[in-house]
Amino acid sequence: MITTNNLSLQFGKRVLYKDVNLKFTPGNCYGIIGANGAGKSTFLKLLSGELEPTGGTVEVTPGERLAVLKQDHYAFDQYQVLRTVMMGHPRLVEIMDEKDALYAKPDFSDEDGMKASELEAEFAEMNGWDAESDAAKLLHGLGIPDEKHELMMSELTAKEKVRVLLAQALFGNPDILLLDEPTNHLDVASINWLENFLADFPNTVIVVSHDRHFLNQVCTYICDVDFGEIRLYAGNYDFWYQSSQLALQLQKEQNKKAEEKIKELQNFIARFAANAAKSKQATSRKKLLDKIKVEDIKPSSRRYPYIAFTPDREAGDQLLMVDGISKTVDGEPVLKNVSFTLKKGDKVAFVGPNTLGKTMLFKILMGEEEPDTGSFKWGITTTQAYLPSDNSSYFDDVDLNLVDWLRQYSKDPDETFVRGFLGRMLFSGEESQKKAKVLSGGERVRCMLSRMMLSGANVLLLDEPTNHLDLESITALNNGLIAFPGTALFASHDHQFVQTIANRIIDITPDGVVDRVTTYDEFLANETVQQQIAAKYKDAEADA
Repeated sequence: MITTNNLSLQFGKRVLYKDVNLKFTPGNCYGIIGANGAGKSTFLKLLSGELEPTGGTVEVTPGERLAVLKQDHYAFDQYQVLRTVMMGHPRLVEIMDEKDALYAKPDFSDEDGMKASELEAEFAEMNGWDAESDAAKLLHGLGIPDEKHELMMSELTAKEKVRVLLAQALFGNPDILLLDEPTNHLDVASINWLENFLADFPNTVIVVSHDRHFLNQVCTYICDVDFGEIRLYAGNYDFWYQSSQLALQLQKEQNKKAEEKIKELQNFIARFAANAAKSKQATSRKKLLDKIKVEDIKPSSRRYPYIAFTPDREAGDQLLMVDGISKTVDGEPVLKNVSFTLKKGDKVAFVGPNTLGKTMLFKILMGEEEPDTGSFKWGITTTQAYLPSDNSSYFDDVDLNLVDWLRQYSKDPDETFVRGFLGRMLFSGEESQKKAKVLSGGERVRCMLSRMMLSGANVLLLDEPTNHLDLESITALNNGLIAFPGTALFASHDHQFVQTIANRIIDITPDGVVDRVTTYDEFLANETVQQQIAAKYKDAEADA
């Protein structure tokens, strides 16, 4: 168990949080959420002892081992992959090295024999004889094949190193597990494996993630970093989000149909508790949710951008025909014989490991690249708006403030209109006078989404739109695309984003496309498709 007692952290005059009193208990997974800059990762560093608080203490039950997902991908370059994983349990590795040193002594004495016997007993208690096979199982689950287990870490790609470091954190059944964005750079199969691993994990897990599907699958509690506090709520991310929004409505309408709103919140809690009974962590979660009262739910101060795409006109039935497009980049084929017809109202998710292929297809469809062979044709009633994965050309070396930057794309150049639009996207007051070239990644994406909204397009193309966005912006964009009455093509690794928006899934394969009218979950559940995905991911990782 790990507890915080009156924990406070302050940088200069800025107070991140004050007097935080929390208890993290075995058998539960705690998701840490909060706006960008709220201090989520910093909180994990306080819990791990990497940072010292300005007030209060962090206490870990004596004798319990704490494991942390390391962020330095080069720290273990001089070690073999399998040993790097086992280094997640420092005492176990220390015993292994001590034993080897003793047995290698040419003058092995009776005293050495006694010491070796003690080490062997401790080694057996730690399940040391299974250490290598346990480490190998973790690596397999995270997509690192046998032939790479004996390689040096320096020989792996950056994405592979991330997976090995995750296996290191999971190794040896730690009592407390701290994970900062563990799903970054993982493929669908590896994320699913990790979700199942954590759902069955008997000890304490504390995780920071922007992946809503992941938080929903594994979390029994949500820790919301807000109001300079860290508040603890039973349930997963969806429960926290929906209940906090209902509480906000109740707060706004305290004197207007208050009883109806309270009843609505009570019914929501009851429905969610019933659904939780079917979840992977049903027993503990249902007991917790059964005890929740309306007064336990607090409105969030989190600000959500307003994202709504309104087409200037409705598109006709003929939208887009793609016929046999192929493209080679630097001698490598990234698109081969890609053909499909876009139907009115389609919201198509392009999934799978072929990131360059998806990006190249979008660039071809927007006229930024030419195919080697094949063709495409947009319907005459269509207008397109595009969000590229790399938007640097729109901002780098552009010496304009945000008002003037957005004015370039607005049919109404009036400054009041442009400022109002920026305000809806959380650029209010002095924020609107920022220079476009100094914006953060998330701010740039919000500006690009503003540009798309002003276009009035009836077909949207979005290449990894959730990259760099915080949970609030992802949620707003997700809802905006669900409500969009036009047609959308998008590529995303965000499971919930794809599942809730797409009615059609296209996977670009080495031989063409797998094209199905289905939800993402149904697509992944198809056994044949799963086998194809697993094979392609292995090939893609090998190529990388």
